[in-house]
Amino acid sequence: MKMPEPNRDVIARRAVIAAGLQDIVPGEGVIVDEDELRPYESDGLTAYRQLPLIVVLPETTEQVSRVLRYCHDNDVKVVPRGAGTSLSGGALPLADGIILGLGKFKKIIEIDYDNRCAVVQPGVTNLGITDAVRDNGFYYAPDPSSQIACTIGGNIAENSGGVHSLKYGLTTNNVLGLELVMMDGEVVRIGGKHLDSDGYDLLGLMTGSEGLLGVVTEVTVRILRAPETARALLIGFPSNEAAGACVAGVIGAGIIPGGMEMMDRPAIQAAEAFVQAGYPLDVEALLIVELDGPETEVDYLIGEVERIAGENDAESIRISESEDERESFWAGRKAAFPAIGRLSPDYYCMDGTIPRGRLPEVLSRMAALSSQYGLRVANVFHAGDGNLHPLILYDANIPGELENAEAFGADILRLCVEVGGVLTGEHGVGVEKRDLMGTMFTEDDLKQQQRVKCAFDPTSLLNPGKVFPTLHRCAELGRVHIHAGQTRFPDLPRF
Repeated sequence: MKMPEPNRDVIARRAVIAAGLQDIVPGEGVIVDEDELRPYESDGLTAYRQLPLIVVLPETTEQVSRVLRYCHDNDVKVVPRGAGTSLSGGALPLADGIILGLGKFKKIIEIDYDNRCAVVQPGVTNLGITDAVRDNGFYYAPDPSSQIACTIGGNIAENSGGVHSLKYGLTTNNVLGLELVMMDGEVVRIGGKHLDSDGYDLLGLMTGSEGLLGVVTEVTVRILRAPETARALLIGFPSNEAAGACVAGVIGAGIIPGGMEMMDRPAIQAAEAFVQAGYPLDVEALLIVELDGPETEVDYLIGEVERIAGENDAESIRISESEDERESFWAGRKAAFPAIGRLSPDYYCMDGTIPRGRLPEVLSRMAALSSQYGLRVANVFHAGDGNLHPLILYDANIPGELENAEAFGADILRLCVEVGGVLTGEHGVGVEKRDLMGTMFTEDDLKQQQRVKCAFDPTSLLNPGKVFPTLHRCAELGRVHIHAGQTRFPDLPRF
């Protein structure tokens, strides 16, 4: 669909704002040309696109502070953006707002091995941190599938996880300090190299706040020494239920693997065709279980996992015998999302979390939903912590299929909440799950959450339209009506 032409008032406002921003970020740091704005029109949730009013690319904390102060004083909405790999529409632009891109913040400022931490800018990639410390035997634990591209600033915004988060925690468990710029331009620091801070847990509050509270300009993360030994088991099962029972058995035995991932048949076959990792193609479900630590301990735990797998009807068990083989096991899992692209023109990646014990039930009910909607679904997920990533396959060229996929996805998320889980594990709420927040929270709950938003951003200029299904005025938390537009999210306006 052709985008409507901006009206004269919009063109004039854009020119005024662009001039103000160019005084702060000179040269090529302010983008207004439509073709140059196009790369910013969407994030990883590619079903929705919207050109921003302007993109500004600061290089220093001082410039970020001045940009935010200018926007605060001139009532300009701001959407912070990292690498744009978000899968919930968290960085979806606003037609009447600017994108504040942090791609130029890509320096590793300090590596402090004595205190086991690194100080980096938010544009440094997740994998870039590990690459910087690998030769000294250290690594950064959270490892999303997009770690080669996603940035640590975006990881903070979404509280990203990864295949090794079962044992080593999500982003929130591995962040020690932040430098933040508030909407009014004030620069603040919370946390630092020390392991804990007095007072309120502002680090916990900021991590996962989806760009609604402040803009991160510096991050101090925990780095860990690489384990002495790490080996992985590739275990095939005749059913998803048997694999789910094995997951419960391993955790119930008190074993906490470094990672424990599960894939169903469609995901297995797509990943194997894409990566040739050596996955068995005659099984219905596959578990990848990694055990790490001292060699003697790992050898013992491998035996225990083999025993538990056998008790749950495992059809095949393969144990990595080299580091290359271990990495190949994970290569297939981490390539699962792009691999699914070989099965369908489009796919819709969901993210919900359930109690581990309900895994077989949820998989069975998802299969029923798949039949109901007439859409295939492939499952890859962090089995150890119950974080599901169903991939709904559809064709956007067929009228109505996107809407059908969205309805299917919404039912999956409602199911997660119904069985005692939550709407998201690591992708965030953004716009994708915003209108489902009422399935988890009462109106009073949501108002209380927005009071926190108002304490940091009383004018609601930072990433408005995300997370909260109903926008409230900060002064009295009364309802406010904002632009009706032409997107699926009418309060995210288009001109």
